[in-house]
Amino acid sequence: MNKRKIGNLEVSPIGMGCMGFSHGYGQVPEESYSIEAIKKAYEFGCTFFDTAEVYGQERFYPGHNEQLVGKAVAPFRENIVLATKLHIDENELSDETDLYTVIRKHLEASLKNLGTDYVDLYYLHRVNEFISIEDIAKVMGQLIDEGLIKEWGLSQVSVDILAKAHNVTPVAAVQNLYSMMERDCEDEIFPYCLEHGISVVPFSPIASGFLSGKVTTETKFEGDDVRKFVPQLSKENIIANQPILDILEKIAEEKGASKAQISLAWMLHKYPNVIPIPGSKSQKRILENLAAWNVELTDKEFESIESALNKITVHGHRGHVETQQATFGNNWKSKK
Repeated sequence: MNKRKIGNLEVSPIGMGCMGFSHGYGQVPEESYSIEAIKKAYEFGCTFFDTAEVYGQERFYPGHNEQLVGKAVAPFRENIVLATKLHIDENELSDETDLYTVIRKHLEASLKNLGTDYVDLYYLHRVNEFISIEDIAKVMGQLIDEGLIKEWGLSQVSVDILAKAHNVTPVAAVQNLYSMMERDCEDEIFPYCLEHGISVVPFSPIASGFLSGKVTTETKFEGDDVRKFVPQLSKENIIANQPILDILEKIAEEKGASKAQISLAWMLHKYPNVIPIPGSKSQKRILENLAAWNVELTDKEFESIESALNKITVHGHRGHVETQQATFGNNWKSKK
């Protein structure tokens, strides 16, 4: 396993998205099972764990996922990179309260939830159109100088917003939607990030499970499962996108790997700065996804996949640019 860099941080080439242990994918596991899953991931070699202050808000309460992850990683906290995210509402700002104070309050709540005194990677979860991204970047720089965070990042952003922020305080990571099914980031985000030494941390790198081949027209998404709202997972689009699974099936058989592993190996081969964070509630699936770092595609295999993908139309496009106004509030559940 060759480790990768996020700013000055070193991480396993694949991380672990932990949201599903609190909400977003239907029935959640027992806490003991979730904690055991995180510990098994670490024992397997994973050193990068992702959460957010809002994870848990539908099933439990904001901060639930941070608390769960904090409990799980406590025995090996110093050996991992811990990432969390904040959401800022413009209503939190007033003549008496400045942006630093607001962000510091969010961070302190996350530190308490996580049971730690610093966060390795602190993301702005979504851009708020009413708050200057340059001002946010300045505050992140202050928090880095104070040792409360080590690096900072942005989620679901355009290259224009990224550049504005990076020019104030260097951005270490961009957490955007990216997979074989969602390749918009290849146009501008990846080129900019490669040029400026920024890591790209794709969430939903297996396309909400579609690329595993285990999501079919018969799959039912229960409760708060956000996949009910993912356009690629409508019955008609599952059928229309079958050619992508056919590509994966052929290579997977040749390599003795799963389709999900091939989809992750493809992006690891393509970009040296990509660090996907697949999320799953299943211990078996979590370890399978992490094991994709042991699946090495040859240049010929990679080019074969690229060539085939470039000839296919993906049905149910989502896109990677989302603002807080669109994703937090009325239809936040339909997104991440």
